[in-house]
Amino acid sequence: MILKVRRLSKSFGGLAALRDVEFAVAPGEIKAVIGPNGAGKTTLFNVVTGLLKPTAGSIEFAGRAIAGLPPARIARMGIGRTFQQPQVFRSLTVLENVMLGAHRGGHGGLVSCGLGMPAARAGERHLAEAAREQLAFMGLAAGADRIASELPLGKQRYVEIARALATGARLVLLDEPAAGLDETETNELHDLILRIRDIGVTVLLIEHHMRFVMSLADNVLVLNFGAPLEEGPPQAIRRSRAVIEAYLGAAVDA
Repeated sequence: MILKVRRLSKSFGGLAALRDVEFAVAPGEIKAVIGPNGAGKTTLFNVVTGLLKPTAGSIEFAGRAIAGLPPARIARMGIGRTFQQPQVFRSLTVLENVMLGAHRGGHGGLVSCGLGMPAARAGERHLAEAAREQLAFMGLAAGADRIASELPLGKQRYVEIARALATGARLVLLDEPAAGLDETETNELHDLILRIRDIGVTVLLIEHHMRFVMSLADNVLVLNFGAPLEEGPPQAIRRSRAVIEAYLGAAVDA
């Protein structure tokens, strides 16, 4: 397993946002986390990626314990993520946004970059090339020089995903990537996530768009009030009485 979460809990004062959450993600899997608002889904992502420290429990990524490590270190180990609201650097171009992700493997430190040393200039070219490769993969090559904040919401999400992939991530966490997208954009995103999986990147995603989830995910984890309610393949989840009563309201057709 590329990711193992065991008995993970997170409390804020007397409020338990996560309670004994356990699951695993296999390499090459697309796993979805669903549940009502307030179920703890984004808190789970924040704990896995180091933005929050767990109250209890363990997290292993590729066999290494990562619970409580700083976010930058977790990112360098191979976990990338996006956010509910796209976190692009609004004054930078699309290319520059993705270069920031590629910078993890770049050349030249702050001093050499500031002095314009040859190694730094070569490193900058390397970063730009790596970023352009990601933009081509995402279908954003033509807009590389546009200011990122000028892009529509769906394309800003793509910039965020490209930046996460540019870090060299082996696992990407996508937080509600289909939110705010129309049907055409959602279908395009569906195909993109499959292509991400096909290049060897494992995907863990939070999503409320049930048809999107059920047609995409290999496995689904359902959270309710911070605790696991059900886990299994989409066919089982859509027919689970407990899940229907707590969240779906009705069985979801494929």
